Amino acid sequence: MRDRQNPVRRQSLTGTRIRERRLALAMRQSDLAQAVDISASYLNLIEHNKRKIGGKLVLDLARALKVEPSRLTEGMDATLSDMLQAAARDTARSFGPPAETDRIDELAGRFPGWTGLIGEQQKRIAALEAAVEGLQDRLSHDPVLAESMHEVLSTVAAIRSTSDILVREPDLDAQWRGRFHRNLHEEAERLSASATALLAHFEGQGARAETLSTPQEQVEAVFELAGHHFPEIEAGGAAAIPEVLGRMVTLADDDARDLAARHLARYAADAARLPLGEVLAAAAEVDFDPQALMPLAGGDAALLLRRLAALPQGGAQAVPGFGLATCDASGALIFRRRINAFSIPRYGSGCPLWPLYRALGRPMVPDSAVLDLPDGSRFRAWAVCQPIGPAGFGAEPVMEATMLLRALPDDAPASPGAVPVGPGCALCPREACAARRAGGRFG
Repeated sequence: MRDRQNPVRRQSLTGTRIRERRLALAMRQSDLAQAVDISASYLNLIEHNKRKIGGKLVLDLARALKVEPSRLTEGMDATLSDMLQAAARDTARSFGPPAETDRIDELAGRFPGWTGLIGEQQKRIAALEAAVEGLQDRLSHDPVLAESMHEVLSTVAAIRSTSDILVREPDLDAQWRGRFHRNLHEEAERLSASATALLAHFEGQGARAETLSTPQEQVEAVFELAGHHFPEIEAGGAAAIPEVLGRMVTLADDDARDLAARHLARYAADAARLPLGEVLAAAAEVDFDPQALMPLAGGDAALLLRRLAALPQGGAQAVPGFGLATCDASGALIFRRRINAFSIPRYGSGCPLWPLYRALGRPMVPDSAVLDLPDGSRFRAWAVCQPIGPAGFGAEPVMEATMLLRALPDDAPASPGAVPVGPGCALCPREACAARRAGGRFG
């Protein structure tokens, strides 16, 4: 449980904060005691958390220490606490003994500067990880890059074939030799044009590298930093969207801000239809199982999946980590929430998205599946395809598929119907996979 959920724990550290603040000001214990009109021995007990204080004494101590009273009684703010919790959680698998998350508030009280530095580093790491993943996805699946590289390689192959003929056949008549020279010239011009277009594409991406290149990537990044949860909208509805949008300073252009506004508008509409308190109370009773929660959403499976993915994680309700992916009827991914240890490809298709695509073929039929990764980890996926917006007579509705992901514990019972998936055919170790497109019998 987080310290912000445990006021007793926070109060018990007030003395530690007083002592650290006094030492930071190079103030003697006796001088501080005299300033607030108490004995040095009593202040010593307070600083060692052996006496509880409140009211006027806290105000007097804060005034003498030249600090806001909340800094002594409440410690660090919840946002910084969340960042430190995330830092501990993200590095727990990679490093030695786990961090003492129950002592985060004590760390902030004793070393506020270092605590702030760790929080800022965690924010920067999260942004860089999102950027790296976006670049990796683009290099693997960017259609512009794939088409340009195909054009370049095809032209190079044509130039090489023509050159080989000219080298190996020295007795060609003048007419044929002139024809091959003309072909070389034309292919060289094609190669130059293709290479120039490819360079322009990369230069355009590089110019926006700090903004994660595309509006969709920018929006997903700011949603990731917020944990995909916006308390202001939960409490104030759509009226709070301008305030939330105003804090998203990393959105670089109008397209990104318009896209963020649309996603926040949907978030507000979802929160109004399915309030946070109702979801948390009901979900905790059934271990956050979407199947058991369907009546709560009135049968709107997509609404339920989106609301579960927007729950605040790490609080008293022990909300599990959820991933989310949505796509349009063409199969293009339009939004995602990443989940640790599971790759949701942004560009192109991939077997991790099979439940999402299967839902497209069965509109209005909620489905679930267990996805089995090569490393032995397993994820439960719930997916549904539903129309968005009102439908008119004689008009085809606009369809959208939504998939929610949740990691299964290692000791979960085996699932005979689990679907084997991987990180992509080029990297997947499943050599015998019948659907393999590269590196196997179709490579």
